[in-house]
Amino acid sequence: MYNKLRVLIAVLLSFGFFHTQLLAHTPLCSCYDNGDGSITCEGGFSDGSSAAGVEIRVEDKGGKVLLKAKMNEDSEYTFDKPSVAYKVIFDAGEGHAIEVDGKEIFE
Repeated sequence: MYNKLRVLIAVLLSFGFFHTQLLAHTPLCSCYDNGDGSITCEGGFSDGSSAAGVEIRVEDKGGKVLLKAKMNEDSEYTFDKPSVAYKVIFDAGEGHAIEVDGKEIFE
């Protein structure tokens, strides 16, 4: 009886672990230069879910927030390219943030 209970507990714990892993989703964000002085960033999650409403910030290299907004209903955000070195932070909460250096954004 004791061994069966241990096996049952082990199985339930394993299922809980794998179930949690199946529900996990990785944030995705890519940005590109539109060639007209603006930048567009697109976001989403590896499970296909939308990033609509996810916070996105544009910061200078010192961390000063230049722009702060939310992804639109198409999981996009377009902004004027800053004249200073910058980075884009797609912030979907703890453990779900992506930083894109402005030097890595091309047409």
